[in-house]
Amino acid sequence: MAGVDVKFKPLLDRWKKDPVPLRTAKEYPIRLDLDDAARLQALAELFPGQPIEILITDLLRAGLDEIAAAMPYERGPKVISRDDQGDPVYEDVGLTPRFVDLTRKFKKKLAAPS
Repeated sequence: MAGVDVKFKPLLDRWKKDPVPLRTAKEYPIRLDLDDAARLQALAELFPGQPIEILITDLLRAGLDEIAAAMPYERGPKVISRDDQGDPVYEDVGLTPRFVDLTRKFKKKLAAPS
């Protein structure tokens, strides 16, 4: 992606520490591109204490964080606050607020007991 600078150093550091993240009950089966699968296996061998599921989950999280950060602010017509200098701060009418709202909606659904 042009203009997006993914930072994976924190992932590499975390994989060395072996954290235990929370998981959903829902599974997402996927089939990987051959090159991606080979790189994933290489990471699994470099970090033998990390199960492939953790590597995939962490890589996906990093990618989702970068996608969210790359969503451009789009100035709307409504002033929602003032900054420290008293200048108006306009609502964001771009993808970010919708993404945040949809994320909250699905998080609530996924966390609800079945």
